[in-house]
Amino acid sequence: MGKIGIMTFLHNGNYGSSLQAYALQRVVREMGYDCEHMDYRPDLREKAENLIRCGNSPKLLLEGQRKRQVQGSQEGMRAKHRAIDDFYARRMALSPVCRNRKELSRLSGRYDQLMCGSDQIWNPVWMNPAYFLDFGAPEKRRIAYAPSLGVSTAPGRRKSRMIRRALALFDAVSVREEEGARLLVTVTGDRPPVMPDPVCLLRKEEWLELAAPLPGREGRLLCYFIGENPEYWRRVLALSQEKGLTPLVIPVTAESYAQPFEKLDGAGPEAFLGAVAGAGMLCTDSFHGLAFGSIFGKPVDLLRRYRDTDRESKNSRVDHFLRETRSRGLERMRQEGLEWLSRNLEG
Repeated sequence: MGKIGIMTFLHNGNYGSSLQAYALQRVVREMGYDCEHMDYRPDLREKAENLIRCGNSPKLLLEGQRKRQVQGSQEGMRAKHRAIDDFYARRMALSPVCRNRKELSRLSGRYDQLMCGSDQIWNPVWMNPAYFLDFGAPEKRRIAYAPSLGVSTAPGRRKSRMIRRALALFDAVSVREEEGARLLVTVTGDRPPVMPDPVCLLRKEEWLELAAPLPGREGRLLCYFIGENPEYWRRVLALSQEKGLTPLVIPVTAESYAQPFEKLDGAGPEAFLGAVAGAGMLCTDSFHGLAFGSIFGKPVDLLRRYRDTDRESKNSRVDHFLRETRSRGLERMRQEGLEWLSRNLEG
């Protein structure tokens, strides 16, 4: 069947990113294919060259620096990164590290097919052509499984042209949200099918096998926020009083570390799953927080991280997920995703 190399976000310290990567690799392996994730860790020069090449905003580098400062100042964040790396070592197959596009191109020679997906790897705000598989031989078979563009408005001409050229090399393309499919129609003229995030390809029981129980912390109001907003914590206090639930915080931001609630700090992906599975309720602004809350059948109080009028708003991700789960349900979404993958991996 040949070997498959997968490109996605791996090293952003995000539970959702690591678990969607795990789910996609597991499903592809269970279909009988040999596969691994391409361990792309761009160095500073690669990041700078990509920023200039794509015309991305320099504020992305500043935001990245701020996040690294938060991570460097918190032992829990450093422990979390170590736990995610340990999760990869125990649960997944990764290639040798690649620091730039030249190394990716050399590595691609060991694969019969290249796949990208999922997560916001196609978001034009922080566009990186490597996640559009712009390396390697043009005749190499390329598949995109449910990458998210994150936004609802088309990028400028420069980025639209880069996307159009990259997708011309693909043999099969799907995206994660309806908004992304409509956006690509304006860029390429073609409408790709919409498939669920890889975490939806595994059943609740399969995730529970991976989850690490948290004795004594069950039934809490689990708080998991990617963004910073004082309104989040006013909502947490109101929910705690209304539902009679004690908050338990999975800290990500400096703001979340400053809260006077018990924290689940330094946890790895298995502990994150255990926390969601054992929660009495989940309060979150995270797409994957919403996804896992839904998979485990937990009540979710979803807070919107962006204003809908913001051109860079990523609310389309959660809006689409809510529409799909209400109209079709997780099991139907799972079956459609598995069927698309099986059909297109076979060519």
